[in-house]
Amino acid sequence: MDTEILLFLIKLVLGGFVAFLAILIMSKTRAASWMFIVCGFLFSYISLMFDLFVSLGIISEPPIYVYGIPLVSLLSIVIPNVFFVIGFIIKLIKKWIPQRNPS
Repeated sequence: MDTEILLFLIKLVLGGFVAFLAILIMSKTRAASWMFIVCGFLFSYISLMFDLFVSLGIISEPPIYVYGIPLVSLLSIVIPNVFFVIGFIIKLIKKWIPQRNPS
């Protein structure tokens, strides 16, 4: 078995497990910070699936480039990290700014 395919299989199994747990957390929590972090994990898994399909030749990347980088590859790297950053910023803001009780 090709090592690249084996690594993709390991990533798919572990990524699928993380995506499953993320969906479970998403159904149990309504905190905005956790929702963004879960979305980051889900987009990471979608990115992994897209990379696998491109490497297997099932689909091809659109010929749209930004500074010589394929746009879809750039977005698949950037979007999950943006969700993680937003989620952690929301968590930090909620921790540092005390909540007021409307009583």
